[in-house]
Parts: sequence; structure tokens; C-alpha cells
Amino acid sequence: MALVMAKRAAASSSAMKSVSSAAAIWMRSYAKVAVGTDIVSAAPNVSLQKARTWDEGVSSKFSTTPLNNIFKDKKVVIFGLPGAYTGVCSNKHVPGYKENIDKFKAKGIDSVVCVAVNDPYTMNAWAEKLEANNAIEFYGDFDGSFHKSLDLVVDLSGALLGTRSHRWSAYVVDGKVKALNVEEAPSDVKVSGADTILGQI
Repeated sequence: MALVMAKRAAASSSAMKSVSSAAAIWMRSYAKVAVGTDIVSAAPNVSLQKARTWDEGVSSKFSTTPLNNIFKDKKVVIFGLPGAYTGVCSNKHVPGYKENIDKFKAKGIDSVVCVAVNDPYTMNAWAEKLEANNAIEFYGDFDGSFHKSLDLVVDLSGALLGTRSHRWSAYVVDGKVKALNVEEAPSDVKVSGADTILGQI
């Protein structure tokens, strides 16, 4: 029995290795979100928190933004990342989108959105530090409900971050996912960067 199981495992491993890498897109088959998914329906009753100062949060009575307001009747590029102020996110992922914002606009993109499992006040301070808040819309997913709904969470307790978002990107038209890219490792920016999604629009 053990020999049979070992042979099956070896065959399965071989099959996985034979999958073409040409698509340059890695997606988990059990994720709730995929190409064709209505991202609003996949995360019902979920809202995000637009990046703002604490005082702005108080004056808005801590209002949140329904997903419909972000995606309905719009062409949106959204990218998620493990966390504000972390190395790869600050030095590579966000800058790539910031530097290419004119190319996104030229392709008819209404908004480029960055989201992370952080509070909106941290996201606001980080966006200002990166001088990216005028090009990119930053949102917090303070309790991770958005990413949990899409099965895009990862345990990064080893880096003292707890439950965070996978690194990913998507091209969304009127709420429908037209392209989706998810990194195999949160430290990678191989398929979720600006260059990849630009080629998918």
C-alpha cells in the first residue's frame, strides 16, 4: 500500500512539473476568485476602507467603501500585497504601478487600486511616504474580510505579520475578473507586477 501511494505521489509530482509555465499565471484551484468571477458577489457584504488620516476617519464617522463603488461600471486594476512598509511592497511592487500610471490611463483604466490587510491610517501614511497617493487609490482591509472571502490569505506569522494577503493582481471590468495573477511566494513579484497586468489589458 505504501508503495502504491508513493508511486501515485511521484506521478502527481511529475504531472505538476509538466504544466506549462508559459501562462505566467499561478492560481490556486480552490480560490473563490478566478477569471470570470464577479468580485463583488464573491465578497458579499464586504467593504474596504479608503486610506485616510485618523482625523478624516473621525469626521467621516469611520465610513467604509462598498466594493460596488470601486468596481461598478469601471475598468480597474487592483493589486494586493502582504503589508504596508514591508520591503518588497515598498521597494518594488507599488513603485512599478506608480511609474506606469500613465500607461494604465492610456489603456482606459479608471483606477489603479492597492489593498492590504492593514488599517486605512497606516495605508495613508505609507502611500504618502511613497508619494504614490495621487496615482494609486489605497485601501485597507483591516480585518482581512475581503481577502478571506476570495481565499487570498496567507499565514505570515514567521515574519511576525500574522494573517496577510497573498501578493496578487487583477484586471476587473464592471466587477468581472478578466485577468488574475497570484504569486507563489509573497516575496516574489514575478507575475503580479505592473508590466504583467499591462500586457493583459
